[in-house]
Amino acid sequence: MSLAEELLADLEDEDEDNELQSLMPQVNETSEPMEEEVKAVNIHDIASLSSSGRLRNVMSKIAELQSNGATTNDKIAGPVEADPEYVLIVEANNLAVEIDNEISIIHKFVRDKYSKRFPELDSLIVSPLEYVKAVKELKNDLDQAKNNETLQQFLTQATIMIVSVTASTTQGQLLTEDELSEVIEACEMAIELDANKLRIYEFVESRMTFIAPNVSIIIGASTAAKLMGVAGGLTNLSKMAACNVLLLGAQKKILSGFSQASTIPHTGFIYYSDFVQDMPPDLRRKAARLVAAKVTLAARVDASHENADGSFGRQLREEMEKKFDRLTEPPPVKFIKPLPKPIDPPRKKRGGKRVRKMKERYAMTELRKQSNRLNFADIEDDAYQEDLGYTRGTIGKSGTGRIRTAQVDEKTKVRISKTLQKNLQKQQVWGGTTSVRKQVSGTASSVAFTPSQGLEIVNPQAAERNASDGTAKYFSNSAGFLKVKKT
Repeated sequence: MSLAEELLADLEDEDEDNELQSLMPQVNETSEPMEEEVKAVNIHDIASLSSSGRLRNVMSKIAELQSNGATTNDKIAGPVEADPEYVLIVEANNLAVEIDNEISIIHKFVRDKYSKRFPELDSLIVSPLEYVKAVKELKNDLDQAKNNETLQQFLTQATIMIVSVTASTTQGQLLTEDELSEVIEACEMAIELDANKLRIYEFVESRMTFIAPNVSIIIGASTAAKLMGVAGGLTNLSKMAACNVLLLGAQKKILSGFSQASTIPHTGFIYYSDFVQDMPPDLRRKAARLVAAKVTLAARVDASHENADGSFGRQLREEMEKKFDRLTEPPPVKFIKPLPKPIDPPRKKRGGKRVRKMKERYAMTELRKQSNRLNFADIEDDAYQEDLGYTRGTIGKSGTGRIRTAQVDEKTKVRISKTLQKNLQKQQVWGGTTSVRKQVSGTASSVAFTPSQGLEIVNPQAAERNASDGTAKYFSNSAGFLKVKKT
């Protein structure tokens, strides 16, 4: 497509747009805006469940069945969903959920209207139904909150005291007759809806024992009815996996601001049942998974019309209770465990002749034993600390009083090695004679007195050297004959 063809196509599109704009009706800008009629908001406009024919029809059927008496299991033939009473139970259960939503809507309406008279009451009473009952009782006269017997039936004493104190200092204004009548009418509607819900719960609880007795024993009649209503019947519930049963009733809510409701993800009717909520918060997830598995088994038993007395469901519930009793019991008391006996094997010691001789050499002698002994009540020589505490023990204190040397034991005698003996012999042979090596008198001198010369310096060791010469034995003055030939 060339550039000229593209330009022609754009011009044709603009012409078509102009033709469409010419065909559209012209808006008169000078015309006056439409006036909106402001209508007063009525409680029946926002809460229409109490006046609906559906609620009246269900409540009339419930009253009729309650007057006829309980239904037995023998009347059910085939699928449970085909029984008309089961259909009524599912519808009544769904209606109970709608009633809760309706009460919440009425609570908001009453709160908006009554905040003109007592704006602090919303923060003091959180429950919607209790707030509605308190508003109906207080009306414009807040002074009767102190000693009111009706308020004591559904509020605690602490809450009543706080309400009475806050009511004496509130800055609210009195409601007009029309506003007060609207508030009272809304309160009566909420109370009536709550009474209908209680009747529905009683009916469902009394009828679930024959439709699903085992499931009702595990999680309660109300929760069992909710599960079957969402699953589409007992047969469909029995065909579902436990992981899907756990998520039945889960709601996704986008909460903004400060809301009273808080939702936990992946939690449904089973998580909010009484059995799971009685567990500690850290075990509720685990309890919900276990209950979902047991409910699936019980639903399959109920769908096949077996164990109508609920024995199977009772057995499953006892198993769950025993398991969680073990999980919730406190840990055992830890005792202080003593240290084990140390493993101290005997050391590996070298044996043999050398080691035995060494032990004998360093053995305890009798003299050392006497030095280590002390006599009782005997004053030692170092009583005045003359020898700095040194004592010889019992050496020399027994017998005649003189120190007796112990008999020398050849085993403990100090020995000289052969190498040291050889070195000493060499020193004696080749070394010079001194007063230390040889016992020489200390008065010996190299100066001698002779009659011919007087003082003469002589060598005292010269005679020794002459005696050691080989010729001394032949030419010595004191030498005798060595070989005498006898005839």
